[in-house]
Amino acid sequence: MKPTKIPASDDLIIEHDETVWDGRFPLQVVRFRQRRFDGVFSEVRTWELWRRGTAAAMLPYDPVSDQVVLIEQFRLPAHAAGMAGVMVEVPAGLCEPGEDPAETMRREAAEEAGLTVGALLPVGDFLLTPGGCDERVRLFVGQVRAPSGDAEGIAGHGGLVSESEDIRVRVWPAETAIAEALAGRLPNSVTTLALLWLAAKRDWLRREWGGA
Repeated sequence: MKPTKIPASDDLIIEHDETVWDGRFPLQVVRFRQRRFDGVFSEVRTWELWRRGTAAAMLPYDPVSDQVVLIEQFRLPAHAAGMAGVMVEVPAGLCEPGEDPAETMRREAAEEAGLTVGALLPVGDFLLTPGGCDERVRLFVGQVRAPSGDAEGIAGHGGLVSESEDIRVRVWPAETAIAEALAGRLPNSVTTLALLWLAAKRDWLRREWGGA
């Protein structure tokens, strides 16, 4: 990913913009002044900006069985933060250059969870870490047919061998997953956001998708 310079505007003066790391996800150091709420420009501020770009995420929901399909995988940053390294998540992935986020999501759902997505409904467009990263996530809910799981809901494994992905697929009753999100037991923010949306829209969604 080639980083782009931060554009100036009437309310933003860029003093210096340097790419200090040009790996897969570049890191820029930007010195700038922004117009304060009182109309005066601030002193020069220095921020590190991690450039990750646009991603897509989707809550797979089966309106007939009233189940969601979630995935589990190890996340080194979660471990580094002192949390459990294996996180419960929704399928997600970074968009390829020029790729529509909806197409990204259909691809990722197949690769990570073996799911074929029917109707795809946009939920929102969210910035994950506005204090230091430009990654924005286009969140969807997707209509799927939930696979059969064992006594613990485990329905198989997914992920690309070429990317060393090790993903476990689990089927959850919607009420159980929502209760876990409401109780604050799912620390992945996008997963919790998706489930809270489902909590508010579930009855409507089941009527729309023929599950009620």
